[in-house]
Amino acid sequence: MPFRKTIHFILQTIVLGLAAAFVYVLLIEPQLLKHDTNVVEVTETPAAPPPATPASGGPSTAAFNGPGAGPVSYADAVQRAAPAVVNVHTAKIITRKVHPLLDDPVFRQLFGDRFTQSRREIQTSLGSGVLISKQGYVLTNNHVIEGADEIQVLLADGRSMEATVVGTDADTDVAVLHVDAASLPAIVIGDSKRLRVGDVALAIGNPFGVGQTVTFGIISATGRDHLGITAYEEFIQTDAAINPGNSGGALIDANGELIGINSAIYSRTGGSQGIGFAIPINLAKGVMTQIIEQGHVVRGWLGIEAQDLTPQLAETFGLSGMNGVLISGVLREGPADSAGVLPGDVVTSINGQAVADTSSAMKVISGQKPDTVILLGGIRDTRPFSLKVRVQQRPQQAGLGN
Repeated sequence: MPFRKTIHFILQTIVLGLAAAFVYVLLIEPQLLKHDTNVVEVTETPAAPPPATPASGGPSTAAFNGPGAGPVSYADAVQRAAPAVVNVHTAKIITRKVHPLLDDPVFRQLFGDRFTQSRREIQTSLGSGVLISKQGYVLTNNHVIEGADEIQVLLADGRSMEATVVGTDADTDVAVLHVDAASLPAIVIGDSKRLRVGDVALAIGNPFGVGQTVTFGIISATGRDHLGITAYEEFIQTDAAINPGNSGGALIDANGELIGINSAIYSRTGGSQGIGFAIPINLAKGVMTQIIEQGHVVRGWLGIEAQDLTPQLAETFGLSGMNGVLISGVLREGPADSAGVLPGDVVTSINGQAVADTSSAMKVISGQKPDTVILLGGIRDTRPFSLKVRVQQRPQQAGLGN
C-alpha cells in the first residue's frame, strides 16, 4: 500500500511539472515552439490619413490625397490662368456665284447679267487665344485668324474689343494679335522644356463656342513631329480634351503656368479622341518675339529636301548602324546646290555636331542667321565628304523644304 501511494505521488508530480513547463514555454518563451524556417519581412506604408478639408475661404489645393499625391482640386491653377484666356471671333467676307449654270452663254444672251451677279456672304468662325502681356499681345493659331477681315476678342471679364494682326507664321501655326485696352490680365509663362510625360495638363479654351471651358489630362508625349501639320513640329501631346474652338487656347500646368498653345487634334469624328497637340510655349514665345520685334520670322534655309536615314535605307547605301539624313532633293541654284550638295548624299553632321534625324537637322539649319557659313559632313558613295554652305533666309513659300 505505501508503495502504490509513492508511485501515485511520483506520477502526479511529473504531470504537474510537464503542465507547468508547457505553460512557461507557451506564455514566456513562445519562440521555442517555432520551426527553423525562412521568414519574409515586409514594410508597409502606413494608412494614408483622410484628405484634409480646406478651411473656409482657403486655397483648394491645400487638400492632398496622401504622400506624393496631387491636389484634390486645380481650381487655383485655373483661377490664375483663365482670366488671360480669350475667345477669338473672326469674320470673313466671301463671294459666291448664284449658280454655275447661270454663266451659260445662251442664258446670258436671253436674260443678260441680272441673274449672274455674285452674292457676298459673311463667314464666321470661333477660336481662342492667350493674353501674353499686359501690353495687349495675344498668342493664337495662324489657322484661327487666317484670311479674316475682322477679328473680335472677348475677354473673360465680358469686355469685347477689336484686335489687329501683328504678324503670323504659318510654318509653326502661330499668330500674334494686339488689343488696345487698360487693366488687361496676363498669363504666367512656364518652361516647356521641363515637361515630363505624366505631368498634369489643363486645356482652357472655347470649344464649339459654348464658352470658356477647362479640361483635364496629362502630358502624353513631348517632341511629336512628322505629323504633317506644320513645317516645324515639336508638339506636346496631351489627352486633355481639345475640340474645335479650343485652337489657340492655353495648355497650362498644375501651377497655372502656360506651357503650350493648343493647336490640333487627331480625330475621325471631329471631336476629341484623347489625342491633342499643343505648340510648346518655348517655341511659340521665340516666334512671337521675332514677330513683335522684326515683323516676321527669320529662318535659315539651304534649299534641300531630306528624309530620315532608316535602317532599311542605311543598309541599301551600305551604311548600317549610322544615323543621319538622306538628301532626296536639291533646289536648283539654291544654297546647297551652289555648294555642291547632291541628291543621294547622307548628311551625318552639321558644324561638327552629329545629326540624328530630319527634325533635328531642320532645327539646326533654321536656327542659323542668313549669310552664315555652315559645314556639312557626311557620306557620298560610301566616301566621307565635307562642304561649306552659305545659309540664306528661308523664303515664305518654301513649303516643307529645309
